Amino acid sequence: MSEELYFIKFNPVVAKINLYNKLCREEKAVLGFLESDSKTSLELIKNKVQGGIHSLSKEELMSLFSWLNNQCNANQEELKIQLFTNGIELFYEIPEANQIHDFQQIVSDYEKISQTNLNFIINSENFNQFLIYGIFFSNLASKHNTEENVCYNFLKSDYANLYSLAEEQFHKNNLEVNLNINKYFSDLYDLTKYYKGSVIKLHHF
Repeated sequence: MSEELYFIKFNPVVAKINLYNKLCREEKAVLGFLESDSKTSLELIKNKVQGGIHSLSKEELMSLFSWLNNQCNANQEELKIQLFTNGIELFYEIPEANQIHDFQQIVSDYEKISQTNLNFIINSENFNQFLIYGIFFSNLASKHNTEENVCYNFLKSDYANLYSLAEEQFHKNNLEVNLNINKYFSDLYDLTKYYKGSVIKLHHF
């Protein structure tokens, strides 16, 4: 797997049945993708999946990704189907390393100025606020900036505080980002604006 930034939604009910049963059926196969004390790690993962998949750590989730990816022979579409079948919906991804860097820099700056943690599992309301900020900031910072972004113009009047934060941060660090970054923020906003569950941001190197 190359460097990717994944955005994920969990379906705890599906994971409790399908993923748990798959882990039980294929114990030997999954053990090779876990930490040195793999049997203990597997039991912990199984217990978390049964009790609520949101309690998985980043490392545990990444191990499951690697295991399922190996089963799919690195076929990305097959991997998405396998994940979805097992209660893990990979609903968006950023595939380019330089664009991931730009996105993560915007995340880092926003965390500092808003005092909000957007590390791994993110509350949907916090994620929504960040995306709106990101739409504003990336539109300002794009070297191809035009005022024609519909989402940008629509949100600007309703979220004056977030726009002010983005404008202040843009003038402060003068970061220039690729135009695609603005598309990523707009896409993610459209995909999650009515979503009430947690969003998982998983950075794979």
